[in-house]
Amino acid sequence: MMLEQRSPGARYLGKLGTMLEAIKFEHTIFTLPFAYLGMVLAARGLPTLQQVVWITVALAAARTWAMGTNRLIDREMDALNPRTARRALPIGLLTPRDMWLLSGASVVILLVAAWQLNDLCLKLAPLAIAFLFAYSYVKRYSWATHIALGISDGLAPLGAWIGVTGSVSLEAILLFLAVGIWIGGFDLIYACQDVEFDRTHTVESIAKSYGVAAALNLSSLAHALTALILLALGLLMGLGPLYYVGWLLAVGLLIYEHRLVSPTDLSRLNVAFFNVNGYIAVIVFAFTFASIFV
Repeated sequence: MMLEQRSPGARYLGKLGTMLEAIKFEHTIFTLPFAYLGMVLAARGLPTLQQVVWITVALAAARTWAMGTNRLIDREMDALNPRTARRALPIGLLTPRDMWLLSGASVVILLVAAWQLNDLCLKLAPLAIAFLFAYSYVKRYSWATHIALGISDGLAPLGAWIGVTGSVSLEAILLFLAVGIWIGGFDLIYACQDVEFDRTHTVESIAKSYGVAAALNLSSLAHALTALILLALGLLMGLGPLYYVGWLLAVGLLIYEHRLVSPTDLSRLNVAFFNVNGYIAVIVFAFTFASIFV
């Protein structure tokens, strides 16, 4: 019996699926609440349909660029780490050329989306592109990698705010800081699982330099500061009671997250990092959105 040969189109779609899986494209849904939070707060309600569409496209493209270049830059290091050795680039499912094509296409899409939003978005887009690329190199030189990741994710609500208003305000900066410190705090926890690898392969982190206990304590401090900034943002913008219900739920989940891990037990780290992070993002957005309309 002859084996069925895949058509060129089917092979292309299969490779595209592999590329999207390699960058965990489905996780874009977890970052959308950050951008949508900035969007609805900037509009104090519903933005236009055009703004919603292009902000969504811009976020997906920016994340694809960041993840694609990260996989490229880290491919040799990933091959050495047992946790990441089975990724698509290290095992040869994809070539660097494949990932460069995906990353390059995402830059073009991001620039088009920024152009469709407003002049300030287009002017700032190259800076965001450069920073998202440079982030992957920070961990080779400094434990400030956690700060760099926080800034990268904080750009989502800030960019969405600019996409709606064409300007930057104090409220936008507070939102940027809240999300940036929040994600930086999560990254402090996440890096703890690679501390032994980092010590032998020139990868910098707080956990490597100062120990897992110090990283977890600093993460707790970061998340306490996140809660305070979100509270200040609600007060500054005069948001309704539902916002504070969501704030309390988010604070409760942050506390729960930190109870899942300890310096001697990181077995539930992925639950803390992925599940709880996703719940908090959705809750903060949903209750903020509701508070504006109720």
